[in-house]
Amino acid sequence: MVISFQHAYPPTQAPAGAAAFWFPFQKDRMIVQIRDEGVALLEGDEESLFASVAHTDVLYLGTLDGRVCMACEIDEEATLPEGWRGLNIRELFNHLPEASYTIVGYAFQILRWQHISRFCPVCATPTESLPGSWGRECPHCGHSSYPPVIPAIIVLVYKDDSILMAHKRGWGKRYGLIAGFVEPGESLEECVRREIYEEAGLEVDKITYAASQPWPFPSQVMIGFTAHYVGGIAHPDEDELDEVVWFTKDNLPQLPPPLSLAYTLVNGWVNASQSPPC
Repeated sequence: MVISFQHAYPPTQAPAGAAAFWFPFQKDRMIVQIRDEGVALLEGDEESLFASVAHTDVLYLGTLDGRVCMACEIDEEATLPEGWRGLNIRELFNHLPEASYTIVGYAFQILRWQHISRFCPVCATPTESLPGSWGRECPHCGHSSYPPVIPAIIVLVYKDDSILMAHKRGWGKRYGLIAGFVEPGESLEECVRREIYEEAGLEVDKITYAASQPWPFPSQVMIGFTAHYVGGIAHPDEDELDEVVWFTKDNLPQLPPPLSLAYTLVNGWVNASQSPPC
């Protein structure tokens, strides 16, 4: 996977007057342009594009294929121009290319961080920017903090010619994989074992890293693994799931969206199982 986005880090100023791709948010919705052919990013220079739209917190994110990428907050009461629409970032998941969607998540997390880090969590003093980073520092007590990245695992459990898939209430016909947050003091492998046992009652070995994905809901990074079934009878933790089922590649249920790490893991397993032996 080649991502053509280059972060502007340490944070710096964008080239003056540059036409840009824009990633503006109004509350928790990203503003896009609705065209006949589908959803598109806003494009243009700040002065002309936002001439009649109140906005703040303009941030230079980096470049996408050499094109400047900017983010900003649009005033909650601002009226959007014709053709602009605010969409939840989950709604954008299948409407933008992967590289663009990666920047959507980055913009959302940094703008959210700018909002929630305005005051020191220790003494409530207004914070100041830390030069050369997205960090914030308290001028009173010296406490510093940085944008949070919360690790979570997702795991494809396999045995013979089957994989374990999970279903939650409200998912409709779609199934996913076992996933969960890493606890303090826990390794990623320990988290994999714990989550599989807690959510499905199974034991595993041969835990192998597969891939990772930023997951801005709101600040996760998903770390994907495969694991080999050792023992146990699959049964769901009813607080988390309503079903855990073994599927073969010939009877797979509806899968998560193609850009998701869950889909990548399942698709990788299917392709590997169809490969001829060496």
